Amino acid sequence: MGPAVEVAAVRLAVRRSLADLPAGALVLVACSGGADSLALAAATAFVARTALWRAGLVTVDHGLQPGSAEQAERVRGWAASVGFDPVEMCRVSVGTAGGPEAAARTARYAALDATAEKHRAVAVLLGHTLDDQAESVLLALARGSGARSLSGMAPVRDRYRRPLLWLARAVTVDACAADGLDPWADPHNADNGYMRVRVRAVLRSLEEAAPGAIAGLARTADLLRADADSLEDIAERARADVTGADGALDCATLAALPPAVRSRVLRSAALAAGAPGGALGYTHVCALDALVVAWSGQGPVSLPGGLQASRDAGRITIAGR
Repeated sequence: MGPAVEVAAVRLAVRRSLADLPAGALVLVACSGGADSLALAAATAFVARTALWRAGLVTVDHGLQPGSAEQAERVRGWAASVGFDPVEMCRVSVGTAGGPEAAARTARYAALDATAEKHRAVAVLLGHTLDDQAESVLLALARGSGARSLSGMAPVRDRYRRPLLWLARAVTVDACAADGLDPWADPHNADNGYMRVRVRAVLRSLEEAAPGAIAGLARTADLLRADADSLEDIAERARADVTGADGALDCATLAALPPAVRSRVLRSAALAAGAPGGALGYTHVCALDALVVAWSGQGPVSLPGGLQASRDAGRITIAGR
Protein backbone atom coordinates (compact mmCIF):
# COMPACT_ATOMS: atom_id res chain seq x y z
CA MET A 1 0.00 0.00 0.00
CA GLY A 2 1.12 3.52 -0.75
CA PRO A 3 0.88 6.52 1.56
CA ALA A 4 -2.41 8.15 2.50
CA VAL A 5 -3.79 10.53 -0.11
CA GLU A 6 -3.04 13.55 2.06
CA VAL A 7 0.56 12.46 2.70
CA ALA A 8 1.09 11.88 -1.02
CA ALA A 9 -0.35 15.33 -1.81
CA VAL A 10 2.08 17.07 0.54
CA ARG A 11 5.04 15.09 -0.80
CA LEU A 12 4.08 15.92 -4.38
CA ALA A 13 3.83 19.62 -3.50
CA VAL A 14 7.36 19.50 -2.06
CA ARG A 15 8.75 17.72 -5.11
CA ARG A 16 7.22 20.28 -7.46
CA SER A 17 8.42 23.22 -5.40
CA LEU A 18 12.01 21.97 -5.26
CA ALA A 19 12.32 20.45 -8.73
CA ASP A 20 14.79 23.13 -9.82
CA LEU A 21 17.28 22.75 -6.95
CA PRO A 22 20.84 21.94 -8.05
CA ALA A 23 22.66 18.87 -6.76
CA GLY A 24 24.14 19.40 -3.33
CA ALA A 25 21.96 22.40 -2.52
CA LEU A 26 20.69 22.80 1.03
CA VAL A 27 17.05 23.61 1.76
CA LEU A 28 15.83 24.51 5.25
CA VAL A 29 12.31 23.84 6.52
CA ALA A 30 10.94 26.39 8.97
CA CYS A 31 8.98 24.29 11.46
CA SER A 32 7.05 25.37 14.54
CA GLY A 33 5.64 21.91 15.14
CA GLY A 34 2.11 22.92 14.12
CA ALA A 35 0.23 20.74 11.63
CA ASP A 36 1.13 22.78 8.55
CA SER A 37 4.87 23.03 9.10
CA LEU A 38 5.12 19.52 10.60
CA ALA A 39 3.43 17.94 7.57
CA LEU A 40 5.74 19.98 5.33
CA ALA A 41 8.81 18.89 7.29
CA ALA A 42 7.84 15.21 7.25
CA ALA A 43 7.26 15.31 3.50
CA THR A 44 10.55 17.13 2.89
CA ALA A 45 12.47 14.57 4.97
CA PHE A 46 10.90 11.77 2.93
CA VAL A 47 11.56 13.38 -0.46
CA ALA A 48 15.14 14.28 0.52
CA ARG A 49 16.04 10.61 0.96
CA THR A 50 16.07 10.11 -2.80
CA ALA A 51 16.83 13.68 -3.90
CA LEU A 52 20.18 15.14 -4.88
CA TRP A 53 19.67 18.12 -2.56
CA ARG A 54 20.03 18.18 1.23
CA ALA A 55 17.43 19.08 3.86
CA GLY A 56 17.88 20.89 7.17
CA LEU A 57 15.39 22.34 9.61
CA VAL A 58 15.11 25.46 11.76
CA THR A 59 12.62 26.10 14.56
CA VAL A 60 12.17 29.49 16.19
CA ASP A 61 11.33 30.00 19.86
CA HIS A 62 9.63 33.39 20.20
CA GLY A 63 9.49 33.08 23.99
CA LEU A 64 5.97 34.49 24.08
CA GLN A 65 4.31 31.78 26.14
CA PRO A 66 5.11 29.18 28.81
CA GLY A 67 6.50 25.97 27.35
CA SER A 68 7.71 27.52 24.08
CA ALA A 69 11.32 26.48 24.72
CA GLU A 70 10.26 22.89 25.47
CA GLN A 71 8.20 22.81 22.27
CA ALA A 72 11.16 24.05 20.24
CA GLU A 73 13.32 21.34 21.82
CA ARG A 74 10.76 18.69 20.85
CA VAL A 75 10.83 19.87 17.25
CA ARG A 76 14.62 19.86 17.24
CA GLY A 77 14.77 16.33 18.65
CA TRP A 78 12.21 15.02 16.15
CA ALA A 79 13.99 16.70 13.23
CA ALA A 80 17.31 15.10 14.12
CA SER A 81 15.63 11.69 14.47
CA VAL A 82 14.23 11.76 10.91
CA GLY A 83 17.50 12.79 9.28
CA PHE A 84 17.48 16.57 8.97
CA ASP A 85 20.99 18.02 8.98
CA PRO A 86 21.60 20.70 10.08
CA VAL A 87 18.95 21.26 12.75
CA GLU A 88 18.86 24.68 14.38
CA MET A 89 16.78 26.12 17.21
CA CYS A 90 16.76 29.92 17.35
CA ARG A 91 15.61 31.90 20.36
CA VAL A 92 14.50 35.41 19.45
CA SER A 93 13.50 38.54 21.29
CA VAL A 94 10.20 39.93 20.01
CA GLY A 95 9.82 43.70 20.05
CA THR A 96 6.67 45.80 19.87
CA ALA A 97 6.89 47.69 16.56
CA GLY A 98 3.79 47.20 14.42
CA GLY A 99 1.92 45.16 17.04
CA PRO A 100 2.53 41.65 18.41
CA GLU A 101 1.91 39.71 15.21
CA ALA A 102 4.12 41.96 13.06
CA ALA A 103 6.85 42.08 15.70
CA ALA A 104 6.92 38.28 16.00
CA ARG A 105 7.04 37.93 12.22
CA THR A 106 9.93 40.40 11.98
CA ALA A 107 11.93 38.52 14.63
CA ARG A 108 11.16 35.15 13.02
CA TYR A 109 12.23 36.15 9.53
CA ALA A 110 15.42 37.73 10.86
CA ALA A 111 16.28 34.40 12.51
CA LEU A 112 15.42 32.43 9.37
CA ASP A 113 17.52 34.75 7.21
CA ALA A 114 20.48 34.51 9.57
CA THR A 115 20.28 30.71 9.69
CA ALA A 116 20.02 30.46 5.91
CA GLU A 117 23.07 32.69 5.53
CA LYS A 118 24.99 30.70 8.14
CA HIS A 119 24.45 27.41 6.33
CA ARG A 120 24.35 28.83 2.79
CA ALA A 121 20.87 27.42 2.21
CA VAL A 122 19.43 28.15 -1.23
CA ALA A 123 15.83 27.95 -0.04
CA VAL A 124 13.72 28.16 3.11
CA LEU A 125 10.38 26.36 3.05
CA LEU A 126 7.35 27.85 4.81
CA GLY A 127 4.18 25.94 5.68
CA HIS A 128 1.57 28.48 4.56
CA THR A 129 -1.53 26.82 3.10
CA LEU A 130 -4.50 27.73 0.94
CA ASP A 131 -6.32 28.84 4.10
CA ASP A 132 -3.47 31.17 5.06
CA GLN A 133 -3.58 32.69 1.59
CA ALA A 134 -7.32 33.30 1.86
CA GLU A 135 -6.85 34.89 5.30
CA SER A 136 -4.22 37.23 3.87
CA VAL A 137 -6.55 38.34 1.09
CA LEU A 138 -9.44 38.88 3.51
CA LEU A 139 -7.21 40.97 5.80
CA ALA A 140 -6.05 43.06 2.85
CA LEU A 141 -9.65 43.61 1.75
CA ALA A 142 -10.58 44.79 5.23
CA ARG A 143 -7.70 47.27 5.19
CA GLY A 144 -8.65 48.66 1.79
CA SER A 145 -5.33 47.60 0.30
CA GLY A 146 -4.29 47.64 -3.34
CA ALA A 147 -3.61 44.86 -5.80
CA ARG A 148 -0.16 44.07 -4.42
CA SER A 149 -1.47 43.36 -0.92
CA LEU A 150 -4.51 41.54 -2.30
CA SER A 151 -2.17 39.28 -4.27
CA GLY A 152 -1.28 37.59 -1.00
CA MET A 153 1.81 35.49 -0.49
CA ALA A 154 3.93 34.50 -3.47
CA PRO A 155 4.82 30.81 -3.92
CA VAL A 156 8.45 31.88 -4.35
CA ARG A 157 10.01 35.13 -3.18
CA ASP A 158 13.76 35.41 -2.88
CA ARG A 159 14.93 32.40 -0.84
CA TYR A 160 11.47 31.66 0.57
CA ARG A 161 9.20 29.01 -0.93
CA ARG A 162 5.68 27.99 0.04
CA PRO A 163 4.98 24.53 -1.39
CA LEU A 164 1.59 24.14 0.30
CA LEU A 165 -0.18 27.27 -0.93
CA TRP A 166 -2.55 25.18 -3.05
CA LEU A 167 -3.39 22.67 -0.29
CA ALA A 168 -6.07 23.20 2.32
CA ARG A 169 -5.13 23.27 6.00
CA ALA A 170 -7.27 20.17 6.53
CA VAL A 171 -4.90 18.25 4.24
CA THR A 172 -1.92 18.94 6.51
CA VAL A 173 -3.91 17.94 9.61
CA ASP A 174 -4.91 14.65 7.97
CA ALA A 175 -1.36 14.09 6.67
CA CYS A 176 0.02 14.39 10.20
CA ALA A 177 -2.58 11.94 11.50
CA ALA A 178 -1.80 9.45 8.73
CA ASP A 179 1.94 9.72 9.45
CA GLY A 180 1.41 9.23 13.19
CA LEU A 181 2.64 12.74 14.00
CA ASP A 182 1.37 14.77 16.95
CA PRO A 183 1.24 18.45 15.93
CA TRP A 184 1.54 21.24 18.45
CA ALA A 185 -1.62 23.27 19.04
CA ASP A 186 -0.35 26.84 19.41
CA PRO A 187 -2.56 28.53 22.04
CA HIS A 188 -2.18 31.81 20.14
CA ASN A 189 -4.34 30.27 17.40
CA ALA A 190 -7.28 30.31 19.84
CA ASP A 191 -6.61 33.81 21.16
CA ASN A 192 -9.12 36.31 19.74
CA GLY A 193 -6.77 39.10 20.69
CA TYR A 194 -4.95 38.40 17.43
CA MET A 195 -6.46 39.81 14.25
CA ARG A 196 -5.65 36.74 12.17
CA VAL A 197 -7.50 34.49 14.64
CA ARG A 198 -10.62 36.63 14.32
CA VAL A 199 -10.31 36.64 10.53
CA ARG A 200 -9.98 32.86 10.60
CA ALA A 201 -13.34 32.61 12.33
CA VAL A 202 -14.93 34.92 9.75
CA LEU A 203 -13.45 32.80 6.98
CA ARG A 204 -14.93 29.62 8.44
CA SER A 205 -18.35 31.25 8.50
CA LEU A 206 -17.90 32.48 4.94
CA GLU A 207 -16.93 28.99 3.75
CA GLU A 208 -20.02 27.53 5.43
CA ALA A 209 -22.25 30.11 3.75
CA ALA A 210 -20.52 29.93 0.36
CA PRO A 211 -18.60 26.65 -0.10
CA GLY A 212 -15.47 27.25 -2.16
CA ALA A 213 -14.92 30.76 -0.78
CA ILE A 214 -11.47 29.91 0.58
CA ALA A 215 -10.29 28.56 -2.75
CA GLY A 216 -11.88 31.53 -4.50
CA LEU A 217 -10.01 34.05 -2.36
CA ALA A 218 -6.74 32.23 -2.96
CA ARG A 219 -7.45 32.17 -6.70
CA THR A 220 -8.09 35.92 -6.58
CA ALA A 221 -4.63 36.34 -5.04
CA ASP A 222 -3.04 34.44 -7.94
CA LEU A 223 -4.83 36.55 -10.53
CA LEU A 224 -4.05 39.85 -8.83
CA ARG A 225 -0.40 38.88 -8.36
CA ALA A 226 0.00 38.53 -12.11
CA ASP A 227 -1.74 41.88 -12.65
CA ALA A 228 0.36 43.63 -10.01
CA ASP A 229 3.59 42.23 -11.45
CA SER A 230 2.68 43.48 -14.92
CA LEU A 231 1.63 46.93 -13.73
CA GLU A 232 4.82 47.33 -11.71
CA ASP A 233 6.95 46.36 -14.72
CA ILE A 234 5.12 48.98 -16.81
CA ALA A 235 5.51 51.56 -14.04
CA GLU A 236 9.25 51.01 -13.75
CA ARG A 237 9.68 51.62 -17.49
CA ALA A 238 7.45 54.70 -17.23
CA ARG A 239 9.47 56.07 -14.32
CA ALA A 240 12.56 56.06 -16.49
CA ASP A 241 10.68 58.09 -19.11
CA VAL A 242 9.43 60.74 -16.66
CA THR A 243 12.64 61.13 -14.62
CA GLY A 244 15.19 63.75 -15.60
CA ALA A 245 18.94 63.56 -15.13
CA ASP A 246 18.59 65.35 -11.78
CA GLY A 247 15.96 62.88 -10.54
CA ALA A 248 13.00 65.27 -10.88
CA LEU A 249 9.73 63.96 -12.34
CA ASP A 250 8.07 65.64 -15.33
CA CYS A 251 4.45 66.41 -14.45
CA ALA A 252 3.11 66.64 -18.00
CA THR A 253 4.39 63.18 -18.86
CA LEU A 254 3.14 61.81 -15.54
CA ALA A 255 -0.33 63.28 -16.07
CA ALA A 256 -0.65 61.44 -19.38
CA LEU A 257 -0.14 58.05 -17.72
CA PRO A 258 -3.09 55.87 -16.65
CA PRO A 259 -3.83 56.44 -12.95
CA ALA A 260 -2.86 52.87 -11.99
CA VAL A 261 0.54 53.32 -13.59
CA ARG A 262 1.05 56.90 -12.39
CA SER A 263 0.41 56.00 -8.74
CA ARG A 264 2.97 53.21 -8.96
CA VAL A 265 5.52 55.53 -10.55
CA LEU A 266 5.05 58.03 -7.72
CA ARG A 267 5.31 55.36 -5.04
CA SER A 268 8.40 53.89 -6.67
CA ALA A 269 10.02 57.33 -6.89
CA ALA A 270 9.34 57.97 -3.20
CA LEU A 271 10.82 54.61 -2.25
CA ALA A 272 13.87 55.27 -4.41
CA ALA A 273 14.34 58.59 -2.60
CA GLY A 274 14.47 56.77 0.72
CA ALA A 275 10.89 56.63 2.01
CA PRO A 276 10.40 53.49 4.16
CA GLY A 277 7.99 51.12 2.42
CA GLY A 278 6.15 50.14 5.59
CA ALA A 279 5.29 53.76 6.37
CA LEU A 280 4.55 55.00 2.86
CA GLY A 281 0.79 54.70 2.54
CA TYR A 282 -2.17 55.41 0.31
CA THR A 283 -2.66 58.97 1.58
CA HIS A 284 0.96 59.84 0.78
CA VAL A 285 0.63 58.57 -2.79
CA CYS A 286 -2.68 60.45 -3.21
CA ALA A 287 -1.00 63.67 -2.06
CA LEU A 288 1.82 63.11 -4.54
CA ASP A 289 -0.73 62.48 -7.29
CA ALA A 290 -2.47 65.76 -6.43
CA LEU A 291 0.79 67.58 -7.19
CA VAL A 292 0.51 66.16 -10.70
CA VAL A 293 -3.19 66.24 -11.61
CA ALA A 294 -4.72 68.68 -9.10
CA TRP A 295 -2.03 71.34 -8.96
CA SER A 296 -3.22 74.66 -7.50
CA GLY A 297 0.00 75.98 -6.06
CA GLN A 298 -0.10 73.85 -2.91
CA GLY A 299 2.96 73.51 -0.72
CA PRO A 300 5.28 70.51 -0.37
CA VAL A 301 4.00 67.06 0.57
CA SER A 302 5.59 65.55 3.68
CA LEU A 303 6.64 61.91 3.26
CA PRO A 304 7.92 59.30 5.72
CA GLY A 305 11.66 59.17 6.24
CA GLY A 306 12.10 62.91 6.60
CA LEU A 307 11.33 63.56 2.91
CA GLN A 308 9.19 66.10 1.13
CA ALA A 309 7.95 66.35 -2.44
CA SER A 310 7.56 69.76 -4.04
CA ARG A 311 6.49 70.96 -7.47
CA ASP A 312 8.31 73.72 -9.32
CA ALA A 313 8.20 74.65 -13.01
CA GLY A 314 6.20 71.55 -13.88
CA ARG A 315 8.59 69.15 -12.19
CA ILE A 316 8.40 67.25 -8.89
CA THR A 317 11.43 66.81 -6.68
CA ILE A 318 11.55 64.41 -3.73
CA ALA A 319 14.30 65.19 -1.24
CA GLY A 320 15.11 65.50 2.45
CA ARG A 321 13.42 68.30 4.39
